[in-house]
Amino acid sequence: MLEEYTKRIEEIVKDPEYRPLLPEELASLLEVNDEDREKLLFLIENLAKSGRIALTKRGKVASLSAVGMISGSYRGTTKHFGFVTPDNGGEDIFIPASKTAFALDGDKVLVRIVEKRQNEKHFDTKKLRRDRKTGKLVPIPAEKRQDKGPEGEVVKITQRFLQDKNVIGVYYEISEKRGRKYYTVGWVEPDRKKLPYSVFLDVRKTREMGVSVGDKVEAKITLFPSERDELSGEVVQIFGDSETKGANYAAILAENGIETEFSEAVLEEAESVSKMPISADGRLDLREEIIFTIDGEDAKDLDDAISLEMDGENYRLGVHIADVSEYVKFGSETDKSALSRGTSVYFTDKVVPMLPKSLSNGSCSLGAGVDRYALSAFMTLDKEGRLLQTELYESVIRSRVRGVYSEINDIFEKGDKSEFSEKYKEVKGTLSLMYSLYKIMKKRSEERGAVELDTEEAVIILDKKGVPVDIRARERGDGEKLIEQFMLCANEGVATFLTNLSMPCVYRVHEAPSPEKLENFSAFALGMGLDVRPLRGKKIYPSSFSKILSESREKGISAVLSSVMLRAMMKAKYSAEAAPHFGLSIDLYCHFTSPIRRYPDLTVHRIVKSVLRGEAVGKNLTKLTAFAGESAARSSENELKALSAEREIDDLYKVIFMKDKVGEEFDGIISSVTSFGLFVQLPNTVEGLVPITSLDGRFSFDEKNYILSYGMTAYRLGQSVRVKITDADVSSRRISMELV
Repeated sequence: MLEEYTKRIEEIVKDPEYRPLLPEELASLLEVNDEDREKLLFLIENLAKSGRIALTKRGKVASLSAVGMISGSYRGTTKHFGFVTPDNGGEDIFIPASKTAFALDGDKVLVRIVEKRQNEKHFDTKKLRRDRKTGKLVPIPAEKRQDKGPEGEVVKITQRFLQDKNVIGVYYEISEKRGRKYYTVGWVEPDRKKLPYSVFLDVRKTREMGVSVGDKVEAKITLFPSERDELSGEVVQIFGDSETKGANYAAILAENGIETEFSEAVLEEAESVSKMPISADGRLDLREEIIFTIDGEDAKDLDDAISLEMDGENYRLGVHIADVSEYVKFGSETDKSALSRGTSVYFTDKVVPMLPKSLSNGSCSLGAGVDRYALSAFMTLDKEGRLLQTELYESVIRSRVRGVYSEINDIFEKGDKSEFSEKYKEVKGTLSLMYSLYKIMKKRSEERGAVELDTEEAVIILDKKGVPVDIRARERGDGEKLIEQFMLCANEGVATFLTNLSMPCVYRVHEAPSPEKLENFSAFALGMGLDVRPLRGKKIYPSSFSKILSESREKGISAVLSSVMLRAMMKAKYSAEAAPHFGLSIDLYCHFTSPIRRYPDLTVHRIVKSVLRGEAVGKNLTKLTAFAGESAARSSENELKALSAEREIDDLYKVIFMKDKVGEEFDGIISSVTSFGLFVQLPNTVEGLVPITSLDGRFSFDEKNYILSYGMTAYRLGQSVRVKITDADVSSRRISMELV
């Protein structure tokens, strides 16, 4: 009943003809009986509190726009001002530090547009914060307002992001004189830089818990900031000395909500189903076909195998994916755990799997010489690499060989002279045919304008004690690119297959860049001397970016351009609504090929199998459609957490690696230019900050062209510089540099 009335109330207040009514009048309009009237009035009150509707000064029910308010999400900054992204789309709204109403990063808020104030920097003396280095209370500066977009003030905070989440940071203490006495003040300085307030603690309780100054801790918020109160909390977990790897590693996992252990119930269930015998009954038996896997040397969760044969003049590409859904049933304990995790997380020193190892490394993994259940997608492609048809089957396969990227690359390069020829002799002919198809598919990908950025990924080498001893840029050969093209083809084929049947799907979508981002990128590319005419059309295509990338490669500036282009691009996400993937230049795309390590792929498998079995009808179809939406939302959220954790662990190891190199000099390239300094990337992908305070002169920042300049001196993206390492702070995972 409440859901129905919520929808009707929101529809009524949004009607242009609607005039604000008192709650009792609205109840009469909705023809609510006396028994439900009190429930409705309570509902209206809650909708107003959550910011979905508004109440006027006279208590009448109105839409947010009718009272000049906008709902959205607050995005904080290190300097206390922030931005609000409206829920219904539109430009971000700039919120000065004095107008935030103490909103914190991630909060849901209501804002009102205000007249833009003058461009002047001032200090709001009513609001103070702890300085991390000195522990002294200092006034909060309000930055110069941003020239672009509207300005607003937070009217109401409708939902606190930290209500059910904790803050992680380093514990500090200071003694302050108040009158004739000295008092010890304790606080946590958050790791999250978008949370600029210190979290104050009860020193006595904190010491009783055994917390020492300099410890990395987790604190639960007990009081949110206001004009009268500080942001306050209590310690709930101690990770240890903030200068140690162990404490920071544990803190990163906690900060991002990464679950590293499975419950006994999940482990027992997974172990039980993993022993299920393999049977070909009712399945396509492909055990005699030439099918094999190609993965990294250390990979244990092998979830994709490939096959290829000619069908007249056409290619028939087989992509055989581990049938995880046969083992992980909907609603089971293992399934609930997998949905909660969303993805496997790949760290420098270990993998935190989405599924227990009895499944991920055991019965679901497509090891060589063993029978395995699979979901096989056969794509028919013509000699130009165009996808003509996709067929899907539940199957049983037996991989012929456990292929390794480095070995396959050696074979592609040396042919029969490769030292690995004997290992792959059974699949030699198929491998040769695959290489030919890969070249065709790669050419077609380039012709349709798929954007392939020149970005580098780090490989961190650890010794037996887990200490980083080397860092280098990852190299990708034709073996890796071949598998990538084959998986892209399968993902496109499956998305098209389900869409053509009007079936639900969890799509992987990627929107075109926003006009503002496009304008900024275009200005930068023009400043780099590149032809930006492809970006000036009425409609932007991926090929527009590919043409500029191609020109940048000819000029030797593709790495720099790729970095800026990446910022201009929107983030890919999962969605139950069909939409193109801009970066790949594909109209329909999903994730189907990695169900061992990604939940959206497992969801797509369940939908496909329901279709193949004729079960995607009636209530079951309704259930699948609803779950596709839930899976898409949860998967997008979990993906961001995993990426954040992976990046932060990499940064931790990079800082540890550079710690004994403080004082040494290196050549690097300016990888980013900001208002507060230069980021310089070394050849091994390690990146550090050259603070603007370390530069001689009063430098100004050109945000369109990413340039810091003072007089005749200018620093810009891609510029080669020599730097000295001045600090490697393990706790903050930051490397500081100065120009030599």
